[in-house]
Amino acid sequence: MSGATLAQKIIARAAGREAAVPGEVVTADVDLAMIHDSGGPRRVEPILRQLGVGLWDTSKVVLISDHFVPGDTDEGARILRMTRDWALERGVEFHDGEGICHVVLPERGHLKPGMLVVGGDSHSPTGGAFGAYMFGVGATEMAGVLATGEIWLKVPETIMIEWRGLLGPGVLAKDIMLALCGRLGMDGGGYQAVEYVGEAITALSMQERMTLSNMAAELGAQAGLIAPDTKTYAFLRAAGAHMTEETSLRTDPGAALGAHHVFDASALAPQVAAPHSPANAMAVCEAPRTSLDLAYIGACTGAKYDDLKNAAAILKGRALASGMTLLVAPASRQDQARAAQDGIMGVFEDAGARLLPNACGICAGYGTDRLAAGSRCISSTARNFKGRMGDPSAEVWLASPFTVAASAVAGEIVDPRDYLTEREIA
Repeated sequence: MSGATLAQKIIARAAGREAAVPGEVVTADVDLAMIHDSGGPRRVEPILRQLGVGLWDTSKVVLISDHFVPGDTDEGARILRMTRDWALERGVEFHDGEGICHVVLPERGHLKPGMLVVGGDSHSPTGGAFGAYMFGVGATEMAGVLATGEIWLKVPETIMIEWRGLLGPGVLAKDIMLALCGRLGMDGGGYQAVEYVGEAITALSMQERMTLSNMAAELGAQAGLIAPDTKTYAFLRAAGAHMTEETSLRTDPGAALGAHHVFDASALAPQVAAPHSPANAMAVCEAPRTSLDLAYIGACTGAKYDDLKNAAAILKGRALASGMTLLVAPASRQDQARAAQDGIMGVFEDAGARLLPNACGICAGYGTDRLAAGSRCISSTARNFKGRMGDPSAEVWLASPFTVAASAVAGEIVDPRDYLTEREIA
């Protein structure tokens, strides 16, 4: 196919067509469906029973428990029991309490470039970091996918977001996304396909790329794509996926775009987003002096191995500010084990952090550790909507793991670059 975007190529393949034209509605075959304990069995099973149908292909369904883990409420325990029973009854692959679905799915080798993947969660665009067209749907639409293996899809335009140059010290993928939310707004993606390109994107690790694709949801995009390269295939092979490299899985030169935004990565400063929207983003050096009482390093956006490593680089050898609470919820059991082996978890322990389960937890307002009334938190999560993480009177500032860690040490919002040494940058 010539003159096509990456999104068009993947969708055309899934629809069994030569081409997929933006704006037309196609019926596409789904390569993989991912569901979790919150929006999964308890929501889709009643619909499947009402229809009197089973799963179209159990080998193409992955179930992950992450929202109600560790089941520390009566409701959570009940839903986890239901989820586990359903996994046995339906015979699907089940990752129970291993971490957040968007991190566990690729680390377990389920994703491959060129796949069309549907997820039962709004941050499902994370799969786009691996060259898969992945997006989130609600329970009713997911039930239809599970029953038929197909989905209707309006072929999107592609919004190209190009970052030229390289990020400076103390600046991460999270800063890119907060800056984009501030500049383009939370509907800047227009429910189209966002594709990230440029020297700065190529230089990012796979886990940093995951942050970009994940937060395509905050831009209002359907998918957040990054064309696969040698880093992509190396990551997935290490995770156990078997595939051949496809050089055609990229947007063709001259392909029609819905928009093309160009930014200078070298000019980007660390960002923070004020309550109660990621779009309230600003350079941290322009943020008002704000005292804090809690710092949270968690979520699929902010507690992967790379995120933990970056936060620990600043925390090592430093103490938390007086009265500061630091909560750390590693995004997956695997990332936590690797971080422990490398001494990273020891840094958090020495700093006095409290470790939370490998789960969505506070980010999505689940469990018993929700934010208290009047608390002021800086968080590595993707969203800071009013009341999402706890009491509606709580205030949440969003930032990168670098900035969260530095602010935990200072007791107020600070520029992490002031806390980086040559050793930490390396």
